[in-house]
Amino acid sequence: MSEIDLEYARKSFQKYLSVYDPEDSKIKLKRVHTFCVVKAAEYITSRETISDEDRELALLIALLHDIGRFEQLKKYNSYDDNIMDHAKFGVKILFEERKIRDFIKTDKYDEIIREAIYWHSAYQLPNIEDQRILLHCKLIRDADKLDNFRVKATESLEAHFDVSKEIVETEEVSDNILEAIREERSILRAERTTHLDMWISYLAFIFDLNFSSSFRYIQEHDYINTNIDRMDYTNPKTKERMEEVRKICLNYVKERA
Repeated sequence: MSEIDLEYARKSFQKYLSVYDPEDSKIKLKRVHTFCVVKAAEYITSRETISDEDRELALLIALLHDIGRFEQLKKYNSYDDNIMDHAKFGVKILFEERKIRDFIKTDKYDEIIREAIYWHSAYQLPNIEDQRILLHCKLIRDADKLDNFRVKATESLEAHFDVSKEIVETEEVSDNILEAIREERSILRAERTTHLDMWISYLAFIFDLNFSSSFRYIQEHDYINTNIDRMDYTNPKTKERMEEVRKICLNYVKERA
């Protein structure tokens, strides 16, 4: 019998969230995101060769992965990890403040949970020799990115940018950003110049996905086309570049799904 009680963990998580303003739009967005990441983790783990125990552990990690976000929003009303790294803070809440025992009684999985949450939003994973820890790091990173595509496809564009959609539609795609897409690699924050660069950097999350089921998920929801087509690019050069981005991304996903 598994030592992971997901129903108990969910109830404890709802209790943890009760101190945060449920009407705050950013809190609400992260609450929804959390449970959608759990669903994405469920999607991946039910389609890959993963034990029942690791599946339950992956769902628990998904539930807890952004626990640091809520305090970050309460303190700073910002998602900016330069102000406060939400992944590291989540680990602090769970393991230094010992909140982890509110969600799971045994300490058997502590190292796996700690590492998976600590690295879930990093640009890339370090060299991790323990294969089980590596598996869970990859699972949470994929599930988190899959829901990020949902957020970008459904939330208002103004919520993502500090300017109107109409302004972003006039912008250009920077040369280095297009080059990164051609190289099929993730994009660093520091590389981005325009809001459109930022938008493309979200599409580039596909280059850091680890499981074939993750690529199938992207295909099933048609997220590449949906996110590219959210804007009407008024600059002819931009329009041409976005079509190149679309082609590269669609091919990349198709080959791996």
